[in-house]
Amino acid sequence: MNIPEGLLYTREHEWVKIESDMATIGITDYAQFSLGDITFVQLPAPGADIQKSSVIATVESVKAASDVYAPLSGKVARINEEIVANPEIVNQSPYEKAWFAVIKTRDLSEKQGLLDQYEYKKYLDELNA
Repeated sequence: MNIPEGLLYTREHEWVKIESDMATIGITDYAQFSLGDITFVQLPAPGADIQKSSVIATVESVKAASDVYAPLSGKVARINEEIVANPEIVNQSPYEKAWFAVIKTRDLSEKQGLLDQYEYKKYLDELNA
């Protein structure tokens, strides 16, 4: 599994890249692989107010539908409409092209509890043991 350095991860398999007070959110390589071929993505509305751990997106695949949870609270600043038109991008490029949304964070202290690259790898190893 590809687990890039410099991102933070949730136990629900989202990744987040924090730059200043902006957070880019997507799903991990593990998540996209587990779901299989992704056929549909529903994103939040721009401007939506999001609470940490609330559902911000839905992903459907040939295997199942899955919710995507917000790793941080904030307001949706941008969404990636390209993955709505071409959901297969999530399988092809989960970290580079298939980000879901960028939120303007309200409280960066919420990042405590998120996992770094090594903690997330250890978590996946435990799941697959």
